[in-house]
Amino acid sequence: MSRARWLQETKQMRFIEAYEGYQCKRLSQEDAAQLLGVCSRTFRRYMCRHDESGLDGLLDKRLNQRSHRKAPVDEVMKLVDLYTGRYSGWNVKHFYQWYQREHDGQRCYSWVKKVLHNEGLVKPGRKRGPHRKRREPAPLEGMMIHQDGSTHEWVPGCQWDLIVTMDDATNHHYSMFFVEEEGTWSSFRGVEDVIHDKGLFCSLYTDRGSHYWTTPEAGGKVDKVRLTQFGQAMKRLGIQMIEAYSPEARGRSERAFGPHQGRLPHELALHGITDMAAANRYLNAIYQPAFNAEFSHPSKQSGSGFVPWIGGDLDDYLCQRYECKVGKDNCVRFQKLILQIPEDPSRYHYVKATVQVLRHLDGTLSVMHGPRRLAKYDAQGHFLKPIKKQAVG
Repeated sequence: MSRARWLQETKQMRFIEAYEGYQCKRLSQEDAAQLLGVCSRTFRRYMCRHDESGLDGLLDKRLNQRSHRKAPVDEVMKLVDLYTGRYSGWNVKHFYQWYQREHDGQRCYSWVKKVLHNEGLVKPGRKRGPHRKRREPAPLEGMMIHQDGSTHEWVPGCQWDLIVTMDDATNHHYSMFFVEEEGTWSSFRGVEDVIHDKGLFCSLYTDRGSHYWTTPEAGGKVDKVRLTQFGQAMKRLGIQMIEAYSPEARGRSERAFGPHQGRLPHELALHGITDMAAANRYLNAIYQPAFNAEFSHPSKQSGSGFVPWIGGDLDDYLCQRYECKVGKDNCVRFQKLILQIPEDPSRYHYVKATVQVLRHLDGTLSVMHGPRRLAKYDAQGHFLKPIKKQAVG
């Protein structure tokens, strides 16, 4: 149903309500006219039309009249035959130029385009997206940090991922290293490098990788309630995570990989570097400082958005956490490992207690009961005795 037809039917229903109210003397003529949004004189005209022709008398007669501007059917068919016969596959603008020049066409471009669209000869083009504006860099360093990875053949025959963590305000690269595959641990390591070097920052801008975000539908919006292990760690640190929905949205970090891919392979080849350990040493000692000296720049405003880290052991924040129940043997079963909780002078046992198992960046494990660390283990689940600090003096 067209909008014009719908408005006319709505007008009929509202007239019935006003007319019945006027006939029953519940409404005066002025009140009935006001209900319809017209003057009293127009309402009297409506009543006369209704008495003569019923509700159909209220309809706009132009709805059933043929427009005098509508093109004859023969002209429409002639245009369709012309397009299908000689110009099939042409876009509308190109065809319209020849239609005017070679065939003395008198109709406007909009009419020609509408006919071709209605006949299914040309598909309508995509609607132009909203105008995009360049996002200005953050005014202070530490307000927004970018983290991204680039898969590339950095040395012949090896596809490694280069993980870069950089500042939005200054383009300064705080962390650069190669890994076999980007994931949760590489993201933790990049954030750890920044916090050790500068302190806590305000926000982290990333893509929608599965280690950063949970995305229920492919290509859809991220779930900001069901957090990944990395998302939980950022929440514990008070760092806001910002998701990017396109490569253009994180253009600053994407553009940074252009110079890296153009320079790094040549420099590594020049120094005869072919293994990842040597490549990471070269990155930290030579390439990263030289790159920052050339490409980083001061922020728009003086000052810093970094806050010194005073929260204790950073490894307890940048880690994977799993909730477990202690068994009757005072052991925690975690991923095919049995973690025996040692004797605790403050408590007889932790049977059926809920604890958290932390997997740290170095692969070691910790069992936490609230804020207390009950024990620490190596990657194979062997108990590690705490190192006693020697008294000074």
